[in-house]
Amino acid sequence: MEKYNKVWGDTAPIFHKNNVESHLINVNPFSFCSKHCHNHKYNMFLVVEGELWVSVWKSYGLVDVTHLKPGESMKVAPGEFHQFESKSSSCKALEFYWTEISPEDIQRENTGGLTNTKDVV
Repeated sequence: MEKYNKVWGDTAPIFHKNNVESHLINVNPFSFCSKHCHNHKYNMFLVVEGELWVSVWKSYGLVDVTHLKPGESMKVAPGEFHQFESKSSSCKALEFYWTEISPEDIQRENTGGLTNTKDVV
C-alpha cells in the first residue's frame, strides 16, 4: 500500500474507482489537517483506533464539532469546509469519498411536446 506523508500524519489510498475512493489515515497526536472543502465529493470518517474531532463550518456561521471514537463515523457534504484533529493520542481512521447523482440534476428550458407531423421526414 502506497503511503503519502502529511504534516498531520499520513494517508494511504486503499481503493479508487469511478465515484468512490477510500484511504487509511493515521493522524499524529496533537495534529490537524487543513480547513478545506470538496466541491462535489462527500467525505466520511470512520475511526478505527484513537479519537478524532471533525469540525464542519456550516453556512449559517456556526462550527459543528463531532467527537468520534472507535467504530463511530460521520459524513461531510460537498461544499462544507471541514477539518479533522487529534487532540491527544494518535488516531487511525478510514476516510471515504463519493459523489451522488441526483434525479433532480436537470434544468429544463421548455416542456417538450409533439412535432408537427407535416414537418417529419
